[in-house]
Amino acid sequence: MRPIILIGGGGHCMSVIDAAISAGFLIKGILDLPTGVGKFVCGIPILGTDEDISKYINDCDFVVTLGFIKDVTLRIKLHDKIRALGGHLGTVIASTAHVSQFAEIGEGTVILHHANVNAGAKIGIGCIINTSANIEHSVVVGDYVHISTGSMINGDCIVGKGTFIGSQSVVINGKSICDNCVIGAGSVISKDIILSGTYYGNPAKKI
Repeated sequence: MRPIILIGGGGHCMSVIDAAISAGFLIKGILDLPTGVGKFVCGIPILGTDEDISKYINDCDFVVTLGFIKDVTLRIKLHDKIRALGGHLGTVIASTAHVSQFAEIGEGTVILHHANVNAGAKIGIGCIINTSANIEHSVVVGDYVHISTGSMINGDCIVGKGTFIGSQSVVINGKSICDNCVIGAGSVISKDIILSGTYYGNPAKKI
């Protein structure tokens, strides 16, 4: 494993630092806002801003550690910038996470502590599989999806690109969620969602 540079120095960064260290990564530093340069996050120095990505292209991989709830746009822009400059995206899987040998994990994805990704699951590029989330067999998770803490995505479900699934939500077996949705915490998805938007409740309804 090459050393990694983290991009984004907020709360999600702290969780990724812990997961990355547990997985044996050497973290070179963090790129964040100009106001953060010279500070530390969990002992890791903020070395510069995203304008400094090119300085580390030859020696490090990159992990975007900017979280998201309502809008994934900035995360996508950062991933695109890294690739455009010739950088490589790292993938972090916490030591306590279980990822089946029969699952597929896209580059730039982070799987945090005690998450489970079961056999036949396919996780896209730049996803966040947060603490204690469960991705069951044959689930397809699109690029840049955030499955939040303790959520349950049951077998054969499809979660569209750029969607956020709030904490402790449940997606019933075989259901699909289209691109760019926000699912509020504690929601139950019992029917396919075919229109982008914000959904909440049990059963979840568009709000």
